[in-house]
Amino acid sequence: MYSFDIIIKNGTILTMDSKCSVLKRGLVCIEGDTISHICSDDENTFEADKIINAKGGLILPGLVNAHTHAAMSLFRGLADDLPLMEWLNNYIFPAESRMDADFVFTGTLLACAEMIMSGTTTFCDMYLFEDEVAKAARLTGMRCLVGEVLYDFLSPNYGPIEKGLAYTEELIKKWQDDPLVSIAVEPHATYTCSPDLLQAANKLALEYNVPLIIHVAETKSEISEIRKKYNKRPFEHLESLGVLGPHFIADHCVHIDESEIKRMVEHGVKAVDNPESNMKLASGISPVSELIASGVTVGLGTDGCASNNNLDLFTEMDTAAKLHKIETMDPTVLDAVTVLKMATIEGAKALGLEDITGSIEVGKKADIIIVDTNKPHLTPMYNPYSHIVYAARGNDVSHSIINGQLVMEDRKLLIVDVDEIMSRARNKSKQFQDIARFK
Repeated sequence: MYSFDIIIKNGTILTMDSKCSVLKRGLVCIEGDTISHICSDDENTFEADKIINAKGGLILPGLVNAHTHAAMSLFRGLADDLPLMEWLNNYIFPAESRMDADFVFTGTLLACAEMIMSGTTTFCDMYLFEDEVAKAARLTGMRCLVGEVLYDFLSPNYGPIEKGLAYTEELIKKWQDDPLVSIAVEPHATYTCSPDLLQAANKLALEYNVPLIIHVAETKSEISEIRKKYNKRPFEHLESLGVLGPHFIADHCVHIDESEIKRMVEHGVKAVDNPESNMKLASGISPVSELIASGVTVGLGTDGCASNNNLDLFTEMDTAAKLHKIETMDPTVLDAVTVLKMATIEGAKALGLEDITGSIEVGKKADIIIVDTNKPHLTPMYNPYSHIVYAARGNDVSHSIINGQLVMEDRKLLIVDVDEIMSRARNKSKQFQDIARFK
């Protein structure tokens, strides 16, 4: 009798493979960090060091948060319900000026705990002191793609931009062989990065074969500013600089027209939708259904906790499905399967990680979650995809496995002490009480 390290049994498996195969009463076998066997529970002739009973729940790939700013978990609720520039200039920027490496490490620990406990196993981060983000993710056992934010003005981490590019290159070299941490090159936006910076960032990304990630067309003011500076729309400007390509990941993509969608398709650009943040900051609604219909890979992200204010991809899926329906006045737009794909395999594709994670398939890394459906709001269950997108929430996740390691069991984090993390976060928050809008 063959023995595995972990067996998950007695659940419905939503594989999210190319056929969106579903196995009722399925069984997943994990050997080391890899999914080694998937079958019907009826073939239960295997043994394992650890057997997890899904108790009739849903077994699915861990969710992929394709865009966030993890350390901003410490800014959650600092200054809500304000115009964007007032929010940035009077609250967020003054708060960020007080940040240091330990702040980012602590904030990322808090974010990782929240993400694991709400079903996310992989996240993509853009912020400051990103080596600390990588360390925190590694400590908690999370898979991540991270990159230091680059812009023309001085950074509280690296100072002038020349050092920012050098810092990014050091990150790439330091983490290049890590099983969980990957590095991207991440200039902030077209309006905060000069053409020279964008081209230098792209050169670095191509040299090391890593993604180039940037906020694009997030607000109307951005469109106006780029037109004023360069007499072009954002994607037209980026194309003229020669930085677009399959390695390019565009976050938000709210204010884009047909010509820009065409450019994205021609260059193989990936996109990430952040509907709740776009709503809260009144940025607008991304034409996601048009992007997907055109063949653009679209992932799903929460953005940071200062503009969301949570990292729960289950609520993000629910919002995405409903928001785009009302935007198009079409109830068939962004059906449950499509939205779950955005949060799993399409998110992994957007980040260039589809060979590693995003679906439950033999040979892929074991990034798997279990959703406990034995709850009033999940009873009865006719369609598991519908339940995941429209009814389930992050706290319905009972187990989380990342890279073959059980990191949460029966809602209890196994690698880190969540109470200790929350205590550290509360202590860090004290230094921002004078900035907080509500006192």
